[in-house]
Amino acid sequence: MCRVIAAALIFLVLGPAPGTDQRLPKTGTSAQRIVALPLNYPVGREGRLRFVRGWRLQSPNAMFGGFSALATIGPERLQFVSDGGYGVRLTLRSDGRVDGAHIGLLPVPADTPRRKSQSDFEAMAVDRASGTTWVALEGRNQIWRIDPALTHIESRAKLPKPHWPPNRGPEAMVRLPDGRMLVFSEDADDDPRGRAAFLFRGDPAIPGTRAQPFLYDAEGKGAVSDAAVLPDGRVLIVHRQLGFRTVFTTILAIVDPADIRPGGVVRSRAIGQVPAPLAENYEGAAIEVRGGRTFLWLVSDDNFNSWQRSLLVEFELVDLPARLPARTADSKKAAP
Repeated sequence: MCRVIAAALIFLVLGPAPGTDQRLPKTGTSAQRIVALPLNYPVGREGRLRFVRGWRLQSPNAMFGGFSALATIGPERLQFVSDGGYGVRLTLRSDGRVDGAHIGLLPVPADTPRRKSQSDFEAMAVDRASGTTWVALEGRNQIWRIDPALTHIESRAKLPKPHWPPNRGPEAMVRLPDGRMLVFSEDADDDPRGRAAFLFRGDPAIPGTRAQPFLYDAEGKGAVSDAAVLPDGRVLIVHRQLGFRTVFTTILAIVDPADIRPGGVVRSRAIGQVPAPLAENYEGAAIEVRGGRTFLWLVSDDNFNSWQRSLLVEFELVDLPARLPARTADSKKAAP
């Protein structure tokens, strides 16, 4: 019953189900102006999170919104992808000025219609050294590698079988320092032990790349909405819970890739949640290191709803828990 209620709430809040396909916007898509309106929220620390700054992003471009993934691609330079099939690049100055903005459709294969279900980009990883971008498509269960200019697809491959359900597929993807890549499903949890995920030994956009399946037990934190790599190689996972009193609750946790075993189950350690006054549908996350300090960027998906907002917020991560010896949920000696 709880799952039925949650599904109904998701439908009402996040829009049509995957079977009711949507065409992408066709008008008002040439504007390149983006404005960042500062949020009136006090700078300060709550637990392991210290709020630094935040903005509400707005643009007259009809494609602007629906952000599902985020990456830092240079000093003050950010890249977003949308579940509506487009990408955004911008430079955000410390005073909130937006420079060098570009909003445009991401490439799709020639035989692919411009429909949401065919270009539902839900996760992204970027190699800052080369500028190469990987995107995960939830509706198609595929990973695409896109060139640095975001103009053409260099390679693409399907995720290994069994394929994840269309609206519960790849939602978070990170590239580890050694080149391996992690892909987490949003909520593909037919196995009662956890949600399905893959650890790729190489580029997941190349057909035949070896993939190691495992399960992620979120332990009630919510559905996975994105992930980002921390400086020490651990992975920060963003979880989304839906409710009635507070519609969106965002819970942050850390998982250690060293805990992953073939077919095993891994757990994460919660480090806090986004304060209620800043609550939104956060689906994009990126980690940035400045001056030896670690900062977390989050961007929200407004689902092109008038009552939701495209928020971009920054927190400093402080006093993170130390790395533990390798552990799995299958071990009876797992740390609390």
